[in-house]
Amino acid sequence: MEQTTLEVRGMSCDGCEATVTEALEALEGVSAATASHEDGEVRVEHDEAAVDEAEIADAIADAGYEPAV
Repeated sequence: MEQTTLEVRGMSCDGCEATVTEALEALEGVSAATASHEDGEVRVEHDEAAVDEAEIADAIADAGYEPAV
């Protein structure tokens, strides 16, 4: 397992955190995601062979937030 931390712009509440977390945990290869609107970031534990940082960033963008890659 690898842990990736990405800056995420646009999260402003617990609901935003939940949306980002759910979007990431729906990806095959992601075992856990923890988003923090206060820190403006998300930490993702994932199988690097199954999902890479670009796919994680795409899922964040698809959820309506701006990943800083």
